[in-house]
Amino acid sequence: MRASFKGMAALSLALALAGCGNYSHEVAKDGRSAGQLAWPSPNNMPSMHKNGTLPNLDNLRQVHSGIDKHQIAELIGYPHFDEGVWSVREWNYLFNFRKPGSDEVVQCQYKILFDDDKLARSFYWMPESCAAFLEEAKPAAAAVAEEMLQSITLAADALFAFDKSELTSEGKQAVTDLGAKLRAHMAQIQSIRVAGYTDRLGTHAYNQPLSERRARSVMDALVAYGVPRTKILAEGLGEKDPVKECPNGSHAELVACLAPNRRVEVRVDQSH
Repeated sequence: MRASFKGMAALSLALALAGCGNYSHEVAKDGRSAGQLAWPSPNNMPSMHKNGTLPNLDNLRQVHSGIDKHQIAELIGYPHFDEGVWSVREWNYLFNFRKPGSDEVVQCQYKILFDDDKLARSFYWMPESCAAFLEEAKPAAAAVAEEMLQSITLAADALFAFDKSELTSEGKQAVTDLGAKLRAHMAQIQSIRVAGYTDRLGTHAYNQPLSERRARSVMDALVAYGVPRTKILAEGLGEKDPVKECPNGSHAELVACLAPNRRVEVRVDQSH
């Protein structure tokens, strides 16, 4: 009787591992698609996985095309449903994720399709939005560097005296503050472009060299602060690309209105 019981237990285990078959229909031989994806009901999952599990995100991110079932099991465990393990061409999971900054828990179904050699080839989420939980949070340094991809605009009137290209004490402080930010994230920076602009008052022959001198002054101050000279390009663009149009009026009114056009733009491009 005891031997018979052991034999029945072994047979039951073998059947469980062999599985009941795929849920999805017409899984391609290369495992990259199926004629129809079908999802098991969470209400019918075995009691040992009831309500799903909390996956290790670092392990889940390591699941990729080409690894075998043993490797997947080491990373995220065996499938949660009753399709089986070794003979089937798909594994299904029910995972629980906590929304960032919230106590709300989201349940997601995860499916892996295998090729004829039982190597993982394609991966699916239901709902598809669950894939976002695998996205890694960007390090603070990378986030700041990416933010600096947009142009940083320094008002020329805050950097220079009227009609001058030497930085004022306030201008030096503003560029010093910018230099500190750039140096802190230099590993993420590929290049820095410093562009000087003037307003439309005066002639182009006068405005162009003034814009060039002002751009060089900012560049030189950044280099003096420790930003690598090899990463900086300075150029003057004169009265090009105005950010504000002003009607003609008194000289004082026009100078005040055109102030936004007198600027130095610093564009930081992130390395890839």
